[in-house]
Amino acid sequence: MSQQVQQPSAGQHSHAHPHPHPPQPAQQVMPAPQPDPNMQARIDADFKPVDLAVGGPSTAFAFCNTHKLEKCKQCNVDFTALNRVSKILVTNPTLRCPPPPTVVQQKLSQAVANMKDEGNNLYKLKKTREALSKYNMAASIAVQRPAWESAAILREELSTVVSNRSAALLDLGDYLGALVDAETVISVRRQWPKGHFRKAKALVALGRIEEAIDAISLGLQFEPNNTELSGYMLELDKQLTSRNQQNTEEKSVLVTSS
Repeated sequence: MSQQVQQPSAGQHSHAHPHPHPPQPAQQVMPAPQPDPNMQARIDADFKPVDLAVGGPSTAFAFCNTHKLEKCKQCNVDFTALNRVSKILVTNPTLRCPPPPTVVQQKLSQAVANMKDEGNNLYKLKKTREALSKYNMAASIAVQRPAWESAAILREELSTVVSNRSAALLDLGDYLGALVDAETVISVRRQWPKGHFRKAKALVALGRIEEAIDAISLGLQFEPNNTELSGYMLELDKQLTSRNQQNTEEKSVLVTSS
């Protein structure tokens, strides 16, 4: 049985045309946002051009133009922080932007810990000067942590090392140095009891018992149940009582002799 095939009529095509694309809407160009006039005025008022020179590797470091110093008191400039970031970028050419603050340089942390542990071992062996050198090196490494990493890591590492260094300086008879380190620990990690303990020890060595008691009292406010602080407070109270009794006896002797 034959089949009839209907031929396309004149004006018709054997292939259907695809559906025509709808016209694309014209892209609107958004105007650039205009800065707030008040904010721009404040920025312009604070902007101060600085006469600087560049040099160093890849000419990526800034110096004062007059004396070619990174930190110059005469020119009132300090490019230390800027050059520190520049050094990181130069030595890491693939670094396009700072990593998130959760990223920690484990090698740096390990270097700080190793140097601190070496110092602790030397300190236990009564090699205090050698221990002091290790603590100095550990502190120098700790402060090299990039600015974008968590500040808590720097505070913990630096405060621990400087606290140990304060103890070493105290043993070496550098009481003022021990006090300065203790104050540094408190400024970096105020609620840590060890800093207040180190401060009290240095103050006692300087003959300032009342101030040492105040230092322990402040530390106990942050951690009332700290046995090291509370035990040392009892010892200081005894020392203060003994000193006051001695002063009273000396005064009575002077009155009697007169």
